[in-house]
Amino acid sequence: MENLLRATEKLIPKKLYKIGQPIYHYLLSLTGAIIYGFPAKKLYIVGVTGTKGKSTTTELINAILEEAGHKTALSNTIRFKVGENSKPNKYKMSMPGRFFMQKFLADAVKAGCTHAVVEITSEGSKQFRHKFIYLDSFIFTNLSPEHIESHGSYENYRQAKLNIRENLGQGGKENTILIVNGDDEESEHFLKQSADKKISFSISDAKPIDLSNGISMRFRKNTIYSKLDGEFNAYNILAAATFADAIGISVETIRSAMENISEIPGRVQKINLGQNFDVVVDYAHTPESLEELYKAFQNKKKVCVLGNTGGGRDKWKRPVMAGVAEKYCDEIILTNEDPYDENPETIINEMAVAITKKPVTKIMDRREAINTAIKKAGDNYAVLISGKGTDPYLMEANGKKTPWSDYDIAKEELEKVLG
Repeated sequence: MENLLRATEKLIPKKLYKIGQPIYHYLLSLTGAIIYGFPAKKLYIVGVTGTKGKSTTTELINAILEEAGHKTALSNTIRFKVGENSKPNKYKMSMPGRFFMQKFLADAVKAGCTHAVVEITSEGSKQFRHKFIYLDSFIFTNLSPEHIESHGSYENYRQAKLNIRENLGQGGKENTILIVNGDDEESEHFLKQSADKKISFSISDAKPIDLSNGISMRFRKNTIYSKLDGEFNAYNILAAATFADAIGISVETIRSAMENISEIPGRVQKINLGQNFDVVVDYAHTPESLEELYKAFQNKKKVCVLGNTGGGRDKWKRPVMAGVAEKYCDEIILTNEDPYDENPETIINEMAVAITKKPVTKIMDRREAINTAIKKAGDNYAVLISGKGTDPYLMEANGKKTPWSDYDIAKEELEKVLG
């Protein structure tokens, strides 16, 4: 159905379509909800938004809910899960189309799920994909500049995120909960939304924090340990734990769920074949998230494989991301990543001009770049491969999609280097 509508869209004059676009998207969402019987009314739905940490936070919430005995559905950048069935998200969209999302929720109802945890994006909000996904709880992680060219301005991007709040309590939902990262400077905007329960959390709530070996932190006067790395993941754990506590899940259950999670796919995901250095795959796609990744390995020499700025969008990030790499990395390898219809060498060159003080190598073949980085590593090194995470394709010119997995490729190349 949605493919048919997209084809019809191409026949409408652009000016007319721009005027009618909001109505078009709204009606598309309404149609999907009607076809699948407004499934959001039959589930407890947790929506998570922000610039960084959405996927990890949804995974953590899902783990806690499962630990508490609930049957769950989960939709995020990494995967789609309904009950025991899970499949990778290969759509190159964190939040797919309206018919997909409504069917996903309907499938969750049929499978007997009680809770659905949904990652909601600014692009999804802009195109009304979030409409009729009625929220019981809404969690805001953080906000920083992203997708500016798509939205037209940072203010528009922020407003797209803020618009998601309107789903809270709709569809007859009661006892609504709003969870906000109070350390983020945009938190006051999100706290203006009405909710039956509003909770603001801060990293100060988790102190003392020990990040030397995973994360050891405080929560409600109890110590929680996680195998995940970095202060940014402490924030994600706080968001998930604060929600769980708000709906009455015990700290013991929260602690157990966090201890049982060894990794989040594509998010500071380590590859260990017995080598004396770290090989890490991470999704980092903003300057802030890239910096947090590098800071998590501040006591190691870092060889950084950097693409992180796909073709045709957010070109302002290119020198900024390169500047972050220069600040933290010992060696930098610039490589190809999702150029779409833009010349990949142009992208790399626009990044390279910002690197003047650290060794930098340009290797267009991403596999070769990863192999080269691994060969450079030694004792107390970290090879940090950023930008793709679990993205399943390299997006190239004329719509070409080359199947890809940073994790699988890095593991293959590490095996070669180790012999």
